[in-house]
Amino acid sequence: MLYLVSYDIPDDRRRTKLAKTLKDFGDRVQFSVFECLLDADLLAKMTDRIRGVISEDEDSVRIYTLCGNCERAIAIIGQGQVTKNEDVYIL
Repeated sequence: MLYLVSYDIPDDRRRTKLAKTLKDFGDRVQFSVFECLLDADLLAKMTDRIRGVISEDEDSVRIYTLCGNCERAIAIIGQGQVTKNEDVYIL
């Protein structure tokens, strides 16, 4: 499933740490926006790690689930492309 993760974190240190954490799960598409292709287990791991980084009293993280139809309807104007699940072939 494709997830869009956005955040607003006023503290530079936590913001940097969260960005590094999210890079383990997806691709940065904007300064504070990541696209992540995750199964249920990876989503749970990512959510747990986010909770370990942020201050829930001061920070905001939003995780949007994009269904298959929603994913196909994404429009990009300018630079970039939608994160795709690359097929892996081992020969």
